[in-house]
Amino acid sequence: MTELSSAQQEAVEAALAQLDLETKVAMLSGKDLWSLPPVPAIGLASIVMSDGPVGVRGTEWSAEDPSIALPSPTALAATWDPALAKEAGRLLGQEARRKGVHVLLAPTVNLHRSPLGGRHFECYSEDPLLTAEIGIGYVKGVQEHGVATTVKHFVANDFETERFTASAQVSDRALRELYLAPFEAIVHKASAWGVMSAYNAVNGVSMTDNAELQRGVLKGEWGFDGVIVSDWLAARDTVATANGGLDIAMPAFASPWGDKLVAAVRNGEVAVDVIDEQVRRVLRLAARVGALAGAPESVPPASRPPAVDGQEMAREIARRAFVLAANPGGILPLDASALSSVAVIGALAKDARVLGGGSATVFPEHVISPLAGLTAALPDRAALSYAFGADPRTGKLAPAMPPQWSGLRARFADATGATRYETTLATGRARWMHMPEGVDPEAIASVEITGRLTAEVGGQHQLAIRGLGKFTLTAGDQTLFDGAVQPDSDDIATSFLSPPEQRAALALAAGDSADVSLRQPVSLARGSAVISLSLGYAPPMAAPDDLLAEAEQVARDADVAIVVVGTTEEVESEGFDRTTLALPGRQDELVRRVAAANPRTIVVVNAGSPVELPWADDVAAVLLAWFPGQEAGHALADVLLGVAEPGGRLPTTWPVREADCPVLSTTPAGGLLPYEEGVFIGYRAWERRVREVVPPASTAERSARTDSPRSGADRTAVAPRYPFGHGLGYTTWEYERLTADHGSVTVTVRNTGSRTGREVVQIYAAPLAADEAHDKPQESRPRRWLAGFASVIASPGESATAVIDLPERTWQVWAGGWRTISGEYRIEAAHSLADTRLEATVTIA
Repeated sequence: MTELSSAQQEAVEAALAQLDLETKVAMLSGKDLWSLPPVPAIGLASIVMSDGPVGVRGTEWSAEDPSIALPSPTALAATWDPALAKEAGRLLGQEARRKGVHVLLAPTVNLHRSPLGGRHFECYSEDPLLTAEIGIGYVKGVQEHGVATTVKHFVANDFETERFTASAQVSDRALRELYLAPFEAIVHKASAWGVMSAYNAVNGVSMTDNAELQRGVLKGEWGFDGVIVSDWLAARDTVATANGGLDIAMPAFASPWGDKLVAAVRNGEVAVDVIDEQVRRVLRLAARVGALAGAPESVPPASRPPAVDGQEMAREIARRAFVLAANPGGILPLDASALSSVAVIGALAKDARVLGGGSATVFPEHVISPLAGLTAALPDRAALSYAFGADPRTGKLAPAMPPQWSGLRARFADATGATRYETTLATGRARWMHMPEGVDPEAIASVEITGRLTAEVGGQHQLAIRGLGKFTLTAGDQTLFDGAVQPDSDDIATSFLSPPEQRAALALAAGDSADVSLRQPVSLARGSAVISLSLGYAPPMAAPDDLLAEAEQVARDADVAIVVVGTTEEVESEGFDRTTLALPGRQDELVRRVAAANPRTIVVVNAGSPVELPWADDVAAVLLAWFPGQEAGHALADVLLGVAEPGGRLPTTWPVREADCPVLSTTPAGGLLPYEEGVFIGYRAWERRVREVVPPASTAERSARTDSPRSGADRTAVAPRYPFGHGLGYTTWEYERLTADHGSVTVTVRNTGSRTGREVVQIYAAPLAADEAHDKPQESRPRRWLAGFASVIASPGESATAVIDLPERTWQVWAGGWRTISGEYRIEAAHSLADTRLEATVTIA
């Protein structure tokens, strides 16, 4: 851990000595939704927190103060580059300082246990080592600005269904080797200043109450000296949370502490020493972030990193995250000089989904869509044509936004109708977790969204209300709806993040305009002023069959067709788990029909986590783009046109079919979700089930390969479509030398292609004496596991050498303590899990 200086320690103890019990307890809960209360008597400023992890939203859930929107965490992990993760962290630390934020509620280091997990996109990987290394870089980068991180969600919060109450039933071994491992590594190697405790229970004990894991493991065994903050509304039991190791209960409303905790101390249920330790940790946090008078900041301004260009960083991470999954004919990169016409197809090509839903939402200043990015990159070279193709939305409408909408605003009014606050909106979505500065919530009687809709086409335009409560929707002098919208979930967070919808139709001729108003009466109280409402919109659309036929024709007339498909917030977001890995709507049919019309079809997959790709063997290329952040279109154009190489490698396994996945369940039964698979998740589970029938390819064959691994007849029925670590580039690599011992691996590779490229050298360890106890998974080890990795860059013909450390944990299992398993191990230097290039044997005594 990062030790406090003597001056900081003295300031902390001096402040603590001045406090009475009531003040101490008041410091342990929020004063509102996002901040802790100040204590002027001891020079303690209010400590401000903000959601991440792809941007710093600040305390306002609105576009008034735009945020940089980086690619999703899974995309960041797909770079396999901890140094780039550190740069991303530096940018977010810079953003936090700009917005007056002391604590960033990130990173999320839960694992991809099941591809159905609703927050899969917000986590890094199915592998604990890759998760840890990316998280270490991220935390170091943020904290170099003197901004705290809270590594979350501690622990086994790998599902959304019944997340407030369900218990993950996990063996000690699986907890230690998988789920706790990223937290442990980040605490030890990055000295994280905060950890967030999860909603769920583990083995029957709610995590906010879990003394064994919070006090025993995190604070005791690992020596963590930072704060443990609850997830919002996760703390429920006054005594159990205090004695269980929680330090901060957020937010202000519904906190179980305050007067109840004071009473618990006075009647002996909670010791005064427990409160003092909690307060000491809060003061330690304040000292580190510069919120405690008399305590020098851990990172003074002169020691902070130089400024990072946010737009360029977002673009670079996206380029490096894109995974070229298949390119069998070498269609990519495209030669722009040889193109006369390009078809861009898909709803998401024009309205890309650049970030995940839920608490990870931020509001960027702009978003570059794939269509806009390609249009900018090919202004005079090729004619671009666009077709909508198929609607990925099967339910709720997208928020109103330009160009059809102009003048979008939100207005708070009092009971007389007088305006108390007004602001512009980037879209028709309006959310506030507390009132803007200077606005008295008790004086607000209504909230109104207004904007002008100008019809590009004539017909029935669909408007939608999203929110809870009573609403009035008008267009001009027409009242389209006047009534109540009822909740469709008993999960408070889900109701806020993904509220129900009420639709109404508005007839407009092409070119006509209508002034639209959505008004909601409200009754707000200080400390709990939460507002969430959205005005949704969809223009008149042709019949689905006609849209598909149009896409076919546009593709048929072009030199190349670029189809963008993906998910929406209806099917992939915080608050619920996915019910299927299939693409929503008729997007699969769209790809098949476009590919049949034009064999030069490139498919870009805009999804935060794996989806089924039943047409993958029938298209010219597949590029996995994740949720690619605000510069999505520019980065995509760079990669498609060869300005940059797609640098990504898969941080998680992609199946052919959902039914093939070894671990799927995210639905508790009777309040319990058994992790029966033990340590076998992700590729560990796939390798346990799948025996590949393909003989190993020669080094030359592997170096020359440009298609996806194990495609078509080369794959058994249940092998994954794309294995862990897979990703192609625009050059080829020969692995020349491998040396290994128990502590490190040295690998030399040579760029045998025609352009400069980057290779991710992956090291896997495999025990030669395999312990395949299939009937007792807790007693066996995976066939192999990721032991380390490193990136190298080389020009054509040049060689590069990577030296990769192998920590002692590589050879250990948890059996009531860490135990080294002696014997012989095969060390594999690989391009991916399915593409081993060199091998060596080491003996562990």
